[in-house]
Amino acid sequence: MKAILALADGKVFEGKSFGATGEVTGEVVFNTSMTGYQEILTDPSYCGEIVTMTYPQIGNYGINAEDVESRQPFLSAFVVKEACSFPSNFRSEMSLDAYLKEHNVIGLEGIDTRALVRHIRTVGAQVGVISTSDSDPQSLIAKAQQAPGLVGRDLVKEVSCTEPYQWSQGVWELGNGYPDESETALPYRVVAYDFGIKYNILRNLVSHGCEVHVVPAHTTAEEVLKMNPDGVFLSNGPGDPEPISYAQENIRKLLGKVPIFGICLGHQLLSIALGGQTYKLKFGHRGGNQPVLDHQRQQVEITSQNHGFAVATESLPGEVRVTHINLNDNTVEGIQHDGYEAFSVQYHPEASPGPHDANYLFDRFVEMMAKHK
Repeated sequence: MKAILALADGKVFEGKSFGATGEVTGEVVFNTSMTGYQEILTDPSYCGEIVTMTYPQIGNYGINAEDVESRQPFLSAFVVKEACSFPSNFRSEMSLDAYLKEHNVIGLEGIDTRALVRHIRTVGAQVGVISTSDSDPQSLIAKAQQAPGLVGRDLVKEVSCTEPYQWSQGVWELGNGYPDESETALPYRVVAYDFGIKYNILRNLVSHGCEVHVVPAHTTAEEVLKMNPDGVFLSNGPGDPEPISYAQENIRKLLGKVPIFGICLGHQLLSIALGGQTYKLKFGHRGGNQPVLDHQRQQVEITSQNHGFAVATESLPGEVRVTHINLNDNTVEGIQHDGYEAFSVQYHPEASPGPHDANYLFDRFVEMMAKHK
């Protein structure tokens, strides 16, 4: 079926649909990962976004039930050059097309994704509309221009869990799947705020000796402290951190009382709570090959990233040190407070998909909790 992508600036791409049909709006972004499309589809941080993959063929190894990163896909739509119709992999359970249909996600293929990505890099990420029902480009452009962007919107409330739960699954092992640690006495109790948390973060915490209790984004600091945590984790999540004022306030109340570790949106929220500010990047960082310099170890890490906002270096108070920077554009990739036991990174040390160079950060969190105890 014919499908059209129209951007708010008037650029139009025509291809064909796969997955679900209909019409949807979202901010059009791109991801440079060569693999890991299933994890990308189920990363809640993509809520409100139309994700374009730069790698030309997507879907070649199919979909399986083990590799999801959340309870469902949260992205607005999925754009590829070519969707593979006949996946081949011993773990494959269904095709990408069938998976998108099952979850009512529109897919678009057959467009020049290189041209789209080059356009976004030039003009910046912007709102777009994908439709299989409206074939009038001018009508779709008008809809894109009227649709809301990501700035100023609280998307966390759309992806966070509604009830607390305990997580006991460890990191996946080939041939064994996910180890269940529910009967194991783990030494550290961690309360993890769910702003759009990825499962592999939880798995890494468990595999590093943490008894993990996940709580909704609105959970108060007082409620968290009543759970007697050894540490508090601030998760990744979608969109603009500035309007998530309730999280910023709770983080301020937790500072100095318990060790804190944040990833991605959690990093931005911690930075704001400490007095910093954030801004929107031109087209963001999304992919599995972003180079980051760790000032403390004087080592370069290749990292997995997914964010459209960043912390402004000059806004950070003197007691907050920048520990990591992005070597492509010198944006802030990590901070640590000199007085509080609190640190965070903008990228994803849990990968999934991506390299494991930064997995040591989970060890650092455990060491901080051990020292605090």
